[in-house]
Amino acid sequence: MMGKYYAVRKGQHPGIYTSWPEAQKEVSGYSGAEFKGFNTEAEAKEFMGGPKPVVSNNHDMIVGYTDGGTRNSGNVKGGHVKASDPAAWAYRLELPHEVLSDSAGEWGATNNRMEIMAFIKALEELIAQNQQKSDITLVLDSKYVLDAINKGWLKGWQKRGWRRSGGELMNAELWQKVSQLLPQFPKLSLVWTKGHADNQGNIFVDTLLNKTMDAMVKSGRPVRAETAAEHKPANASTAKSAQPAKNTKRPEPKQQKKVDQSVSDIQKALEQLDLFKNP
Repeated sequence: MMGKYYAVRKGQHPGIYTSWPEAQKEVSGYSGAEFKGFNTEAEAKEFMGGPKPVVSNNHDMIVGYTDGGTRNSGNVKGGHVKASDPAAWAYRLELPHEVLSDSAGEWGATNNRMEIMAFIKALEELIAQNQQKSDITLVLDSKYVLDAINKGWLKGWQKRGWRRSGGELMNAELWQKVSQLLPQFPKLSLVWTKGHADNQGNIFVDTLLNKTMDAMVKSGRPVRAETAAEHKPANASTAKSAQPAKNTKRPEPKQQKKVDQSVSDIQKALEQLDLFKNP
């Protein structure tokens, strides 16, 4: 059976690795890491000498990015998120032949809640695409989410009935959902990246969730800003077309005009930024 090759062009120690755990050590926590999975050594070598890409993938390995944020007007010492503060989550999933992205928002949510939501929504979309058994790497800038999973906090909370050793566990219902989803992903790897740095996938989802919050402020309503599925021909390195994402439940007729305009504003802004295209 043919092995896999993981080319790390920018990381702790650039090179070609034959197992993901080895390659993961070289990119985990490295800002602006550049890496890809390949089926042949020749392809990996070509990548190592090629032009600078975004972390992307046209082979078996799926790379995804998740992010959450809130515009916390109470973000001062002793302050708290207010009910009028917009918050949003976003993800980007780079599958072998298409790129899927989605975002949505709610009022008065914390940054941590949105980070978990982005992670959950990405996993749910991978299941919807029947990709949960694939070799998947999700890149996050949230150590809150990563530590809960990688350091065993999740299992400890579960044993205590979804409580922390010191008392109440915030976002307990979301952590329960995470614990239900993770066993369905036997080849899932999680990688940390510094937020708002030079990782283009992370910049994409950060920009997307901020557009969602912009629309919320403008419309005065939560907005679901599903963007598009970028469909890639089998051997293409960039997407050739953008198609509408899956349909969502529509609001009441009297509210529809305002929401349609908000979503339209988001889509126009993203098109102007060329966010429907792979960098």
